[in-house]
Amino acid sequence: MPQPKYRKIAVLGYRSVGKSSLTIQFVEGQFVDSYDPTIENTFNKMVSVNGQDFNLQLVDTAGQDEYSIFPQSHSMDIHGYVLVYSVTSMKSFEVVQVLHDKLLDMVGKIQVPTVLVGNKKDLHMERVIKPEEGKKLADSWGAAFMESSAKENETAVEVFKRIILEMEKADGNAAPEEKKCAVM
Repeated sequence: MPQPKYRKIAVLGYRSVGKSSLTIQFVEGQFVDSYDPTIENTFNKMVSVNGQDFNLQLVDTAGQDEYSIFPQSHSMDIHGYVLVYSVTSMKSFEVVQVLHDKLLDMVGKIQVPTVLVGNKKDLHMERVIKPEEGKKLADSWGAAFMESSAKENETAVEVFKRIILEMEKADGNAAPEEKKCAVM
């Protein structure tokens, strides 16, 4: 049995886009609506993707805005990034673009393993950002893109599975897309 790979992932985005809800849905399998937005939290979870176990450390960051100083801790020893905006908030979509720029400046690379997530896709009536817009932005970054709802465990799991695949790709371990993921 190969050793689990340790991977540290930062979840970034504007406040109230559902970063914590998405993370907690993935880690604990439950939807938490209200959450203290000012704190940064770290969660650990073991997952298996393509027969490889990953020991994930998820840094659920406090919400940033376009003026936030990008903390050094969010670029140190981080293997991958989940950037979250809400499909109901143009502001959050703008902020995620600023965060991505700051992130690349800080890391000093042109590309880092990233998944761009349009969260709250269940709020159809309030949607202001089309999936195509998110996809176009992610493509311009060379990042993966998906929409999710923190109310659905399946999409939350999918988000973190995607970032694992992106990190593996960056490590030169491109895995076939079709394999399934088991959450333990």
